[in-house]
Amino acid sequence: MKQLIQKLTETFSPSGFESAIREVIKQEVQPLADEVRVDALGNLIVRKGAKAKNGKRIMLAAHMDEIGLMVSHIDENGFIRFSNIGGIRTGGLLSGRVQFTNGTQGLIGVERDLFAAKSPTFSQYYIDVGATSAKNCPVKIGDVAAFKRPFLELGQRLVAKSMDDRIGCAVLIEALRALKTSPHELYFVFTTQEEVGPRGAATSAFGIDPEIGLAVDVTLTGDTPKSKYMAISLGKGPAVKVKDTGMLSDQHIVEWMCSTAEKKRIPYQREVLDGGSTDAMAIQMTRSGVLAGCLSVPCRYVHTPSEMVDYEDVQNSVKLLVALISAPLNL
Repeated sequence: MKQLIQKLTETFSPSGFESAIREVIKQEVQPLADEVRVDALGNLIVRKGAKAKNGKRIMLAAHMDEIGLMVSHIDENGFIRFSNIGGIRTGGLLSGRVQFTNGTQGLIGVERDLFAAKSPTFSQYYIDVGATSAKNCPVKIGDVAAFKRPFLELGQRLVAKSMDDRIGCAVLIEALRALKTSPHELYFVFTTQEEVGPRGAATSAFGIDPEIGLAVDVTLTGDTPKSKYMAISLGKGPAVKVKDTGMLSDQHIVEWMCSTAEKKRIPYQREVLDGGSTDAMAIQMTRSGVLAGCLSVPCRYVHTPSEMVDYEDVQNSVKLLVALISAPLNL
């Protein structure tokens, strides 16, 4: 599974440019699926099985896109100002390396006349691609970049850019691979443009019309020095979302997830997130409403070039997801 995670995280595919990661995932899931299709927004929709007695039509969503940057201005010396694609933490930008859609690479600098104690604003950063003028700058206004950072193993901890949410994609792929039988009609959906609002999840959920929806995404932790109070830590199991800023999980779904984890003796945590939301928000509000929740993988340093997860948490996320979708369900 580590090789899969490395392949997914090192693929370049910011929001709106998901074609590369979609092809990587498609190659992994094609032999395992009953049907694979791509919709108008670029979502990869993978269907498996049919409804039996006590079966449901279940949508499982993990977003393929990653945060990125877009060129907004190029000055006379070839330095590039940029806009964000998705939420980016400015503290992790300095000296970061990026890659553009055309293969051009560069590094991020910051204006030198800033006070040392002052945290730079987003507008005070720029990208240096080695150009000496606007004319010989190899990128243009509107070009898109993403962070360039290799996959790294630190014992049980895995570090990479775009763990959000390629780790969710890995969990879906491995669950599809591990699934033996299911009474449900399952849709494994690898969604687009979540980082700029759950757009792919909204359109794919409308088309699928699921009875139950589960997002698989990352969540923040409260286990680093002087972090804000949050009862999530690496290494203590996947998290069952109760609430975030975009949704309240259906309590039947929360109970189903928690009781399944306890029955299977899979460690888990209960999540209340005060910043951000997931594809589950869009799924929950599609058509006349869907029973929805989220399986979260604890992740440190979210929305930075180096996001960290615990490998055992990832494996337990796969185990819990397989257990959830393997058994009959009365909701």
